[in-house]
Amino acid sequence: MSDLIDALDAAVDVLRGHAGDPPDVAVVLGSGLGDYASTLAAATSLPYTEIPGWPASNVVGHAGRLVVGTHASGASVAALAGRVHLYEGHPVSRVVFGVRVLARWGVPRLLLTNAAGGINTAFTEGALMLIDDHINLLGANPLVGPNESSLGARFPDMTHVYDPRLRRLAMAASGACGVPLQHGVYLATLGPSYETPAEIRAFRTLGADAVGMSTVPEAIAARHMGMAVAGISCITNPAAGVLPGPLDHEDVMKTAARVRGQFTVLLDAFIARLPRAGHADATDAGA
Repeated sequence: MSDLIDALDAAVDVLRGHAGDPPDVAVVLGSGLGDYASTLAAATSLPYTEIPGWPASNVVGHAGRLVVGTHASGASVAALAGRVHLYEGHPVSRVVFGVRVLARWGVPRLLLTNAAGGINTAFTEGALMLIDDHINLLGANPLVGPNESSLGARFPDMTHVYDPRLRRLAMAASGACGVPLQHGVYLATLGPSYETPAEIRAFRTLGADAVGMSTVPEAIAARHMGMAVAGISCITNPAAGVLPGPLDHEDVMKTAARVRGQFTVLLDAFIARLPRAGHADATDAGA
């Protein structure tokens, strides 16, 4: 058995002892969106520092704890309040360690959220964008190196990284709850510096609608291990050069706080539509 498998299993043992069976869905909460974890009932909270091998973030807006509880619909949810980033100096294997632990635990679905800059000029500040696809310009991929075949294939297909069934459910949730949801392509850069206006013009030519510094490694690792993945970006600011003026992380946090209510409503409607253990998989019905 490899060192990676040993490390994953040690973390899974802690989660099983803490929360029991794997939840129906895990949600990674991006910058400023971590408060959603407080909406779960009968919740238990575990700091990342108490999970073997799980890295903790030092970025403002990323609390660094795993909350497992029950959604109003009855679905069980693992909410990850915070993530680590490549720009913090972590190797990509550590950036995706938490997602791999969730998959190893048996969590079938993963919703990735993030704060992003808007490249598409039709997006207003505070808009929510459903990720249809991504462009990886991080210069890193979590699958580089020896492949652990028990986790997934050496060359996994990435045609549908973001599960079409989950995307249909998200759009249905948007229509039902009245929170608008845009579509778009998310482009990931390494950071931590924000992009230049020239880079944003190039990214727009490539077909990107939003830009950020996360999500893509997690999506690749989750897809590698067979999880169904969805992603939602909160457009917290226009990207560099779209409007005059500098970019600032504090402004990102302020916008995320302002749209937190709409984000919660949409997320609630989405989770309510997910199948639960012992129930028919509604995603197969093309809902």
